[in-house]
Amino acid sequence: MGKAGRVLKQVLETYGISQNKLAVTMGIERTVVYRWTHERTDPGGDTITLITVALNQLNSKAAQTFVDLYLGEIIQGDENA
Repeated sequence: MGKAGRVLKQVLETYGISQNKLAVTMGIERTVVYRWTHERTDPGGDTITLITVALNQLNSKAAQTFVDLYLGEIIQGDENA
């Protein structure tokens, strides 16, 4: 599966945010977050935005880390253009 779930799992562990806390903040079932972090399903593009918004509500540094880890290569690539 995809990079988003791996990055999300890393961010949640690093910042001590539970899957349940993220799910509640997003208004979704915890099992959905579980499936992402265990790479059973991939969140879509719109969902990546919602994850970032929810992480920002919980911990702005966690949100920034998620964006950096998930999009870092793309963003860094733009700076070198």
